[in-house]
Parts: sequence; C-alpha cells; structure tokens
Amino acid sequence: MGTDRPLVLLTDVSDIDPQPAIDLLERNGFDVEVLKLDVDPVVPERARRAVAAVGGYAHLGTDFFAAVPDLEFVALTSAGADMVDTSAAEKHGVEIRPLYGAATEEVAVHALALVLAVERGIRVTEQVAAGSWSEAFTHLPRRLSTCTLGVLGLGRIGAEFARVARPLFGRVVGYDPYVPAPDGVEAVGLDQLLAASDVLSVHMPLSGETRGMLGSAELARLPHGASLINVSRAEIVDQGALLAALDDGRLRGAGLDVLIGEPPALDDPLRDHSRTVVTPHVGYLSKGSLRVYEEKPAATIVEWWLTRSKEQSR
Repeated sequence: MGTDRPLVLLTDVSDIDPQPAIDLLERNGFDVEVLKLDVDPVVPERARRAVAAVGGYAHLGTDFFAAVPDLEFVALTSAGADMVDTSAAEKHGVEIRPLYGAATEEVAVHALALVLAVERGIRVTEQVAAGSWSEAFTHLPRRLSTCTLGVLGLGRIGAEFARVARPLFGRVVGYDPYVPAPDGVEAVGLDQLLAASDVLSVHMPLSGETRGMLGSAELARLPHGASLINVSRAEIVDQGALLAALDDGRLRGAGLDVLIGEPPALDDPLRDHSRTVVTPHVGYLSKGSLRVYEEKPAATIVEWWLTRSKEQSR
C-alpha cells in the first residue's frame, strides 16, 4: 500500500460482502484495510494512520479512537449508533455518520410478517412437517380488525410499519417522544400505548433512555394475551421479563428478529420457546438493501473526503 494515499478501515465483516466497498474506495484513491475488531479489538500498527472507517458490529470505544489518532470520520452500516461510544468519538474529534433508510421497507414488512406469524400461529408448520395435521393447531387466532396495534417509535421504520399494517387493524396508536404521529396513527402517551396495544411493535433505537424500556411493569400493562414484536434491539426489552410473561401466558406470543448476543447462546430460552417466532436478525435483508449496505457507507466517505479537501484548499 502506498502511504501517500489516505487509508480507510473496515472495522469488521459479518454478513455484508466487503468487496463493493473496497472497490469503490480504491477507485477513488484510498487504501483499504479490513479488520476483525469484533473478534480481536487490537488495532494493528499498519492501520493506525487511517483517516476514516466503515463501522459494522464491532464496538468502537475509547481504546479504538486512541489507537487511530488521525481518524476523523466513521460511516456506519446501520441507522443505530449503539455500537459506538459517541462521547469518546466526540472527545477525539471523530464525526459519526449513521446509515439511514437502507432497509426501511424491508424491516417494516418483516415486522408485519412476524405479527402475522405470531397471531396466526404459523409455528405449527414444524409439527405439520413432522407428521401432524389439524390436531397440532391448538392456537386460537384473533380477528385483527377487532384489535389495536401499538407502535413504539414512529421514525422511518415505525411509520412505514404503521402504514403497511394499518389496513389489518381496527385501530393504530403510537408513541414517540420526539417524532409526531403520521397520518392514520393516533398519538398517545406511553402508558396509554401499553394499555391499548393488543399487538405492540417496537421500533426504537437503543440508547441509555431506551435500554430496558419494557420491563416487568410495562409488559404487565399490556392487555392480557397481547403479543410483542421486536425488530429493533433486544436490549430495549427486559429478556427475563419477556420470558416470564410468555411462560405465564400474559403474552400470547412474541415475534423477535433480535436476541441478546447475536448469535445468542444455544440455551437462550427465547430461541425455541413455544410462544416465540424467532428470525436471525434478517429483517433488513433484501437484494436491494444489501447493495445499499455494501456501497453507501463507502460512498459517504468519498463524499466526505472530497468536501473536506475542497474546504482545506480554500
């Protein structure tokens, strides 16, 4: 690698092909170093001259920012920035740029699929495949037009989910302390949301404010036999409280695209609970969204660098 070219780090690689980002950056005059900070958090010496990074699932904290003293910019591959210590980034003068809108449609549709899977008892397909038939179907579905859908978080994804789910439900209510309710969604307070929601779908970012937001007391306020959908972050819902509510029947079911750990421990009781439908954090996934995830953060770095260079040449 020529040291006269600015260096960009890819902090980690999981289910996203790094090659489109590498090709785009190299075509635009950057060197690229692919790390595995999610496995080994030590930044190698050759990577310490980086000016920018594409951030994935690896935690970026004080040690990382201190190890890369010339770093100025991190483009994330997700809208959530909970994997970044933003205070440490600010202290080191590093701008963090989340990726918004890459999979709004996909996550909203996935949440609706989980609603239908839980409410219609789709998990029975496993028993049918094993040889059972109608005797396996002990789940009594509800008529959704008689139910109230609650949407916790009305940002891009929450609003889109409400839009696509609204025709199925008799009433749609929503709560977000920062975003106004879109058309067709009745804005209510948090306590009202919990008390009204036959189906509650979570669309909040993970933060100090939202971590553990739904605990035992909050789940107890839901109507008896409610269902919970979470395609955001597992940590927003107290997992022990969720398990207890499923075990005692206060919740009829939960549709989860997120669990603690990811991959969660094999003995995580929510993975194979009789009342859960669990998908492996694939709500974002489509051919179209993958292209955005693979290329947009790198393109954002190129745009940032060009703007920076123009400003410095003035």
